[in-house]
Amino acid sequence: MIDALIFDLDNTVYPASASLFPLIDARINRYMMEHAGIPEDQVDHLRRSYWKEYGLTMVGLTLHHGVDPEEYLEYVHDVNVMDVLQPCPELAISLAALPGTKVILTNGSLGHAHRVLEALGIRDVFTEIFDVRLASYRPKPYPEPYREVLKRLGYAGSRCIMVEDMALNLKTAKDFGMSTVLIGPGNGETYVDVRIDEVATFPAAYEQILQLLE
Repeated sequence: MIDALIFDLDNTVYPASASLFPLIDARINRYMMEHAGIPEDQVDHLRRSYWKEYGLTMVGLTLHHGVDPEEYLEYVHDVNVMDVLQPCPELAISLAALPGTKVILTNGSLGHAHRVLEALGIRDVFTEIFDVRLASYRPKPYPEPYREVLKRLGYAGSRCIMVEDMALNLKTAKDFGMSTVLIGPGNGETYVDVRIDEVATFPAAYEQILQLLE
């Protein structure tokens, strides 16, 4: 039995083709140059390095450049999501029809998550939003946010499905016993139970998970 559906936010509840994340990406680069004082020719290298080492650029900037994480989150998410996202009433209906508690677990901010879900018209589908503050700015794929969200929900990992566009984040979910659904292309990862192209087809993936659990 599945008690909870845990969804990532960006490029998961909306398709990557919506091109919202490139807007955030550009603001991350600007923040690194204008606020952290990092030369433009070092930005790409440091972003890749910090993402690889810490799972999130923000963590590296906080540790090595004295960046205030709250200032960073406010700056990089200051984009008009309404310019690129449209309401999806069919998605709202199909997700709401699925049993179980539905929550968001994002490495982004609470405010950004609210704006995205409101723009898509699916805010009421989710009972709670857990952002990067959940585990003191410790992001996915580190185990702390997964452990904390399961604690808050009161469910064992084996009774949850996690839906993500980043395969690496699903590896930790599988370590906690969760069933896993990858949105987008994969590379045959053994910890991914079901792969789909977009969240609109998640109800079918949900049925596949139930069959796997029988």
